[in-house]
Amino acid sequence: MTASVALFAQANPWQYQPHPEVWVLILGIVSLGFYATRVIGPKVVKADSVNFDGTPTEIATTKQKRVFAAAVVTLALAADWPMHDIAERYLYSVHMLQHLLITFFIPILFLQATPEWLARLILGGGDQERTWVGKLAKPLVAGIIFNALAALTHWNGIVQLSFDSGPVHYFIHLLMFSSALLMWTPVLGPLPELRMTVPGQVIYLFIMSLIPTIPAGWLTFADDLVYPAYDAPERVFGISAINDQQGAGFIMKVLGGFFLWVMIGIRFFAYAGQERAKDLERRIVRPLTYDQVTEEFERTEPAHVEN
Repeated sequence: MTASVALFAQANPWQYQPHPEVWVLILGIVSLGFYATRVIGPKVVKADSVNFDGTPTEIATTKQKRVFAAAVVTLALAADWPMHDIAERYLYSVHMLQHLLITFFIPILFLQATPEWLARLILGGGDQERTWVGKLAKPLVAGIIFNALAALTHWNGIVQLSFDSGPVHYFIHLLMFSSALLMWTPVLGPLPELRMTVPGQVIYLFIMSLIPTIPAGWLTFADDLVYPAYDAPERVFGISAINDQQGAGFIMKVLGGFFLWVMIGIRFFAYAGQERAKDLERRIVRPLTYDQVTEEFERTEPAHVEN
């Protein structure tokens, strides 16, 4: 047993642990959101401003405000007590659930809550595809960065280092969150020019759903304990270390994969519905109105009849 395990085993898993650094982070995010919409927004967004697609620009829609609130609450749940403490000290399955929130749900919520004008202001405006963010958010690049980092965080040495050091744990989460923002930008980013076509999004998400199969299968079917750091004598909910490890693989593959496939299904059926509507629009033969017929007659010169 490592010294860190012996130390944590003496503590009550459900003993409240304050995390001031998380409170400062949450307060900072809320303050920045308030400042952006109440101070910067009125100066940047003019009455006649339009978005990339030609729609009128709003400082922040009601939906964006609600999504921002949901993002902040979800971040607080994932980063503060008790989830963070259980994930860091006792259960690797909760650790995986925490990662699922940090890489899937929270980045999506923050991206959806960001107005287009604010994203352009943060990134400096101009041709976003040529900026460093635009280059890193290319599907191939973003996918490689995200999955390479995810694979690295499953390395036993990194897991042990994260287990032994709180600051390292938070830093790894910051890297994962940043890579997840890049990974989701081609699908749900606030800038239309950085998003893929819907068929491209479906293929991209399908590939993203296949890659976690390898580490998930490794965790689920391993005969021995992969991460000794989580072999604590105090078992939360009575879950054994092996069952905890298998649960982590289940969360990674089944829950994460299910979420991605739901995203794929939503996009596929929405796109199919739009294409059917366009096809039906092309096939419908609308009758001419009286005004249209009259206007056409007025534009046509009367034919000259020769005697």
